[in-house]
Amino acid sequence: MDNSGNSPLHWLGMRFPGLLLRFQLFGLLLGWLVVSPAFSQERDYPPPPEATRGPDVPEGKVEGPFQLKSKIYPGTERDYWIYVPAQYKSDKPAAVMIVQDGLSRAQQWKMPEIFDNLIHKGEMPVMIGIFVNPGVVPSTKEGAQPRFNRSFEYDSLGDTYARFLIEELLPEVSAKYTLSPDPNHRALAGASSGAICAFNAAWERPDAFRRVLSTIGTYVGLRGANEFPILIRKTEPKPLRIFLQDGSADLNIYAGDWWVANQEVLSALQWAGYDVEHSWIDGGGHNSKHSASIMPNALRWLWRDFPEPIKVAPNTKGEQRVDIVIPGTDWQPISSGHELVDAIACNAAGTLFFSDSRASRIYRVDDDGKVRVFKELQGRITSMQFGPDEKLYIVKDNKQIVRLDAMGAEEVVINEQRCHRLVTLPQGLFYTDDIKNSVHWHPFTGQGVQSHVLPERPVAMIPTPDHAFMHVALQNQPATLHMQIADDYTLAHRQRYGYLHMPYMDSSSGAAAMSMDDQGRLYVATTMGVQVLDQLGRVHVILSKPSRASITSMTIGRALRDTLYVSDGQAIFARKLKIKGVRSFEAPIAPPKPSL
Repeated sequence: MDNSGNSPLHWLGMRFPGLLLRFQLFGLLLGWLVVSPAFSQERDYPPPPEATRGPDVPEGKVEGPFQLKSKIYPGTERDYWIYVPAQYKSDKPAAVMIVQDGLSRAQQWKMPEIFDNLIHKGEMPVMIGIFVNPGVVPSTKEGAQPRFNRSFEYDSLGDTYARFLIEELLPEVSAKYTLSPDPNHRALAGASSGAICAFNAAWERPDAFRRVLSTIGTYVGLRGANEFPILIRKTEPKPLRIFLQDGSADLNIYAGDWWVANQEVLSALQWAGYDVEHSWIDGGGHNSKHSASIMPNALRWLWRDFPEPIKVAPNTKGEQRVDIVIPGTDWQPISSGHELVDAIACNAAGTLFFSDSRASRIYRVDDDGKVRVFKELQGRITSMQFGPDEKLYIVKDNKQIVRLDAMGAEEVVINEQRCHRLVTLPQGLFYTDDIKNSVHWHPFTGQGVQSHVLPERPVAMIPTPDHAFMHVALQNQPATLHMQIADDYTLAHRQRYGYLHMPYMDSSSGAAAMSMDDQGRLYVATTMGVQVLDQLGRVHVILSKPSRASITSMTIGRALRDTLYVSDGQAIFARKLKIKGVRSFEAPIAPPKPSL
């Protein structure tokens, strides 16, 4: 498309500016090249020499189009093409690069020729290219438009597109060619919305993809990608390598400024310590001209030092405001193969106890790491906490609170009362009624009282280290609640206080459990991971989950109280952090005054 000052579109833009904007938005929707708003800055770029196949370079083949129908995106169908290098051998798994927007995008970048040259020179691994179009849902009505799924698939956050690649596209291609399952051997590439699509899929599933090529990336407010700079800064770094390209004359429309957004993504990636490179250009519109000119160098950088694995880069920015992660540490499995783990707790010594309701058992994990049965106990256990008497208080069958001594002897504390979650203090315990959405106080001696009625079902609660306030998470709320604990143990002055990050297009954070440390930081197990909030209710860090499953319970344990334990329902994991947890059943402590 001619973008020069003498072009017909330039003339139309001067005479009918609204018409030009329609062309731009239509081009953005379909992933075609659109006209830059700054015509005087647009120019052509000489093609790189690698865009022409060398005389002695073996020529790969491009097969297709093949059609793929999706169940993950119901009703969609799409075409894809497969590039196969001449060096491919079926007995040796090949690396993979998936290019969004299909063969047309790959041809704009001269990828088949560049692949041939770089593979021949050993500057890229032997690699299968998959060039895949976005999905379309055909209409059954004559003359009606199909559903164009490009923006929905590409601009959306969440793991849906990554699942499409992993569960549908890659198995289809694997039936024809031997592909490496190693995430270090897999790259994703795209331009515009295809770029944010490539980045998002790797972001969601670094266990499957670890190299990203992003050009003129749409990190703006079309469907939430403008959140990425913040999520990159707050989320625990992932093992990814990213190449970014953009120009100062990229789009600037209702959804945002592409040039500014790409720079914000770069700044966030650099701040978080990622392996990232970029190529900016003064000028350059929303098209593939500049990216095509630098494509060989971008690919060389992306695949440099192959097959060395891509690792999480060390933090080079110094101490963060909330600096709890120990470099090089990760979640460690403690016990697995369980059926239904709903509750975990640690005693004063830091020893871990957990329940498996379907196995009708409570287990303990001793200092030698061995998992032993502590108590055979019928009924579902939804919450466990130790008390100041070193007895284990448990919610049983949602209608009873009982306590177990060191030998497992059972004593009923509360009977025939709806209970779901509990938390112990030195003088007694709070518990929730998840039918009436209420919180109750029950002293170890004396009569209990109703403390507070909540607007929705409570799913977790924990007091601050000084026992002055209570944090509560509700089932369908995007924030935690903060309430004052009065002298009579009623809860007052309720406020939506802790801001939680939400999974894409979900109405709930998925909060399921809470813990506290001696700095007054709140740890909330959510769908996105363990969100760590300061005393003022702001998320500073999001720790990755140990598995794809949701976290069902959490506590801080071990002798130094420096280990976060979580369960995903079937397994227990531990992670050492630079923290010191607090026990709510011990005497209150005063956390430091927060920095405003």
